[in-house]
Formats: sequence, C-alpha cells, structure tokens
Amino acid sequence: MHQKANTISLSALQTLVNLEHFPITQAAFQASSKRELDDNGVLVLPGFLLPEAIGSVVKEAHQCKDKVYYTSSDHNIYLEPTDPNYALTHPRNRKVRSSKGCITTDQIPEGSPLISLYQNAEFRRFLCAVLDESELHEYADPLSAINLHYASEGQELGWHFDNSAFAVTLLVQKPDAGGVFEYVKDARDADVAEMGYAQVEQILDGEMPVQSLSMDAGALVLFRGRNSIHRVSPTEGPTTRLLAVLAYNTAPGIALTESARMTFFGRLE
Repeated sequence: MHQKANTISLSALQTLVNLEHFPITQAAFQASSKRELDDNGVLVLPGFLLPEAIGSVVKEAHQCKDKVYYTSSDHNIYLEPTDPNYALTHPRNRKVRSSKGCITTDQIPEGSPLISLYQNAEFRRFLCAVLDESELHEYADPLSAINLHYASEGQELGWHFDNSAFAVTLLVQKPDAGGVFEYVKDARDADVAEMGYAQVEQILDGEMPVQSLSMDAGALVLFRGRNSIHRVSPTEGPTTRLLAVLAYNTAPGIALTESARMTFFGRLE
C-alpha cells in the first residue's frame, strides 16, 4: 500500500514539477540541495514548476483578485513591539514599510496546482530531507498553509528577519521591474540573542552591499531567514508580482495566532 501511494504521489508530481532537471525523489539530489541550502542559507531551483502549472496558477490569481486582502504597515525589522530601552532611531526600533495583497488557503481554488504540490507526499519528503526535518505538517487553521501574495506597483516587503526557521516559496509571476529579493546572510544570531545592531544599521542606511536573487516564474526558493535579514524591493510597472508561500510546521496541530491572522488576512476563519 505504501509503495502504491508513493507511485500515485510521483505520478501526480510529474504534471507539476520538472523532474528531469530536478529529480527530487533521488537521494543524491536531495543531498546536494541540502548542502547548497546549508552553505548559502538559500536554495533556488529555477524552472521548478512546469509552464502549464504556472499558467494555471496565474489564471487562478486573476480570477481571485476580488478576494485579495491588502495590508500596509510600518514595522521594525525584528517584527517585535517597540523596545523603550532604545531610541526610536536605533536599529532595534527603526521602522520600515511593507505592503501587499493576499489570498488565503481557503480561497485557493480546489484542484489548484498549489494545493496539489503542497499536499504531495514526495514533495514533502524532499523538503524534509533538504531542511533536515523529520516531518512537516499543515497549519491547523484554514487560512495559513498556502498564501498567494500580490505586489502591485509600489508595493514592497521591508527589511526584516523571519520568526520561522525556514520559508518555502514559488515565484508565480515576475513583475516588469523591481520586486527583487535582497538579503544579507547571518546578520544576527538569534540563538544567542546577538541582534547584530551595528550591521543592521549599515544595511538600513544602504552602506553595506547586499546579495540579490534573480529568478523567473516557476522558481522554487527555500530560505533560512531567521538570522538572514531580507526584503523585496518595490514592484515597478503594471505587472503584479505573484508569490506563493507554502507554509509548514514541524509539529501537528499548530495554527497561526489570532492576532497574526487578523493582521495578515483581516479575519480568523
């Protein structure tokens, strides 16, 4: 039964993923992908999603435009409340801006390639091997597992560190210009409470070189953003940047907090 389930999962994957270039079920490819992520803090697989699957998701995104919830907020890069022990101009408290639109898991059309990929057992096994996790689970709430982000002209994701250990994203549609993912690896060490204020200040002031990722539609990106500061520059031009976020937990039964759901989605369920 287990072997039959694997065969079904692999067959479904062949309609979504370019397995010829990315043999994600093979141990050697999993190991090389893990080494690249461990060494660089990021793994980019360009052209991972097949053109037919990309086209389907773009079509779904346009059909769901009336459901998009838009947010715009000022926040510090640590995504924490203001710390009164520091001045408002200190890197700990300095504000940056983020703005985007979002549709949630329950708004993704049934049968979408995003749902098929997210739930695919072989894909999840690949992620576990590369991320060095024993298992990955869906969010327990109906909103947070799969999100499709819309960044129209002028919208951006400000500099920040992630709270989670890893992020899994798919670029669905590339904008005309802008919308560049920029980062600086290991700008802090949260595990020992070293917040990297001096380096962060240089980054915010534009005084330190940053790395950027150039990618086209269909690219799968795995990123460790807990200690690597990152942002997405403002979108330029009329073509909306579309990014799918595939969110997993390392334990079952976890839901995004109610406050986070209200902030990001404008509702709880």
